[in-house]
Amino acid sequence: MSFNYLTNIPLEQAREEYISLLHSMGMASECEEIPVQNTCGRITFAPVYAKICSPHYHASAMDGIALKAKLTFGASETTPVVLKSGEFIQVDTGDPIPEECDAVIMIEDVIYDSDGSVRLFSAAAPWQHIRQIGEDICAGEMILPAGVKITPSAIGAMIAGGCLKIKVIKKPVIGIIPTGDELVPPTDEPKPGDILEFNSSIFSAMVEKWGGIAKAYPIVPDKPELLRSTLRQAVAECDAVLLNAGSSAGRDDYSVSIIGEVAEVIYHGIAIKPGKPAILAAAGRKPVLGVPGYPVSGIIVIEEFLKPILEILCGTQTDIPEFAEATLSRPVISGLKYKEFVRVRMGTVNGRLVASPLNRGAGVVSSFMKADGILEVPQGTEGFEAGETVTIKLLRPLKELENSVVVIGSHDPLLDELGNMLHSTDCKLYMSSSHVGSMGGIMALRRGEAHAAGCHLLDESDGRYNSSYLRRYFPNGGVRLVECVGRTQGIMVQKGNPLNIRGMDDLFKGDLRYVNRQKGSGTRVLFDYLCKKSSYDVSKLYGYDREELTHTSVAAQIAAGSADAGLGIYSAAQMYGLDFVPVCTEQYDLIIPDYAWETESVQKLIEVLKSDAFKARLTEMGGYTLENPGKVKEKY
Repeated sequence: MSFNYLTNIPLEQAREEYISLLHSMGMASECEEIPVQNTCGRITFAPVYAKICSPHYHASAMDGIALKAKLTFGASETTPVVLKSGEFIQVDTGDPIPEECDAVIMIEDVIYDSDGSVRLFSAAAPWQHIRQIGEDICAGEMILPAGVKITPSAIGAMIAGGCLKIKVIKKPVIGIIPTGDELVPPTDEPKPGDILEFNSSIFSAMVEKWGGIAKAYPIVPDKPELLRSTLRQAVAECDAVLLNAGSSAGRDDYSVSIIGEVAEVIYHGIAIKPGKPAILAAAGRKPVLGVPGYPVSGIIVIEEFLKPILEILCGTQTDIPEFAEATLSRPVISGLKYKEFVRVRMGTVNGRLVASPLNRGAGVVSSFMKADGILEVPQGTEGFEAGETVTIKLLRPLKELENSVVVIGSHDPLLDELGNMLHSTDCKLYMSSSHVGSMGGIMALRRGEAHAAGCHLLDESDGRYNSSYLRRYFPNGGVRLVECVGRTQGIMVQKGNPLNIRGMDDLFKGDLRYVNRQKGSGTRVLFDYLCKKSSYDVSKLYGYDREELTHTSVAAQIAAGSADAGLGIYSAAQMYGLDFVPVCTEQYDLIIPDYAWETESVQKLIEVLKSDAFKARLTEMGGYTLENPGKVKEKY
């Protein structure tokens, strides 16, 4: 691109071409690995995966007694169960659950007798009042995707997941060189003709606010040789350089010629007022900006050109609004005694900001890390109804929420990978996913609360997936069934398969402990179908009512030894080093409504689905077959 002295190029064109040139020359963020405790406010360079489960042991959620749940079966108000000393163990909140126990009874529900025995007037359900391994975070799960700002709660989540050091985007160093014979360092007694040099202080504060490190050099007099050597030094030491003043057409303005010796001058003169004399140059992949001396001009030039460069180098985003009005997707029930703070995930769907409540457990730190906002329920209020408009205190910028693809439905680790790739492809886009099962996703689409839903529902009549459910729940059409992946479902068992489980028949033999998925999930539908097909009596399966919300949480329970088997996907078994007995290959698809189909974010999501990078990542994870991900299979 040729250099023109005092050009008058439009701002938008200059910015786009300048940044495009820097990109082509290799300008990009760099990384460094630092202790997690020092990462607050930093931006993740790569996805962060949990190394251990949290909790990493089965912990009591209450003060009370731990015991075998089956010892309490049959207890009632009229026929209490009496347990002798030795049949129960006293525990406090947070204590490890003894290996032989699988339930905790609150101390308030225990009647102690003088001989050391206890009377119980209600039966305990298996695993009640126990924080199970992986309740908060499961080993192998993605805690944070690449390119997001780390919050204090995220630090807790990463430490809970065993991550002690992570890669973050390295803060770029921005050199600031003030020039001019008339400039003097800040003083409270300037002489006539002295101009206090305060621009570098303003610019340094702007750089620090946007995530960079400012390196201000001493004032350089109007001597070409000094200016040249200082500029060369700054280019060598910094990631970008601001040369302040000397960019106009005055007699002693050497900046443009000196910059031209050290870097390639792209433009000298932008069609803005104030700020026209700005110089845009590049020393290889390093930006060099000649900034006018008047402070207002300098601020405008830096806002328009340095800020977008720092957003690329730092991954920074704009400031977040404080509050926003949103539609509540599910009811929030609260007690009258307290003012409650409910964490929510948010996204804009069909022009409406939707807030979905997250797990409200006091020990679930990941829900605070994932939260987009806080819903405050005032004291004396019972809560809010679904569909009600509520005020949310935002934890993320409204712009990010407007650019978030809201995916509600069946869980699969590929959604985390898809969201990470979407954001990496376009840093303006995010994914907000909630795992509520396939049917939960369909209902969310019917209410207009999501851009897409993960679904793998089996039709028992013909063995096909998803199609009949769309015809049933969307009789008037308005949705597309988008092919995603085939995935292997099977029985996850402990490493080495100590119980020699070879198929469904073996689940109903002996005292096997099963762990199930929640009602409404496609995996639960599949398991119930397989049991019905072979006339298995699920009431005889110990743990059939023990429900987990994700494939990884099922795998975590088996790996921890609290369950022997559970139906799930191959990639989750691989993640935990479990053995895997294949049962079938099912189709996992995305349902996308017409109201979301043409949006830029959804179309970018489809592009990622079709990409070679997505296919390569899922091939690496294992257990998936990919034929035409992103293809519209059927339109209703």
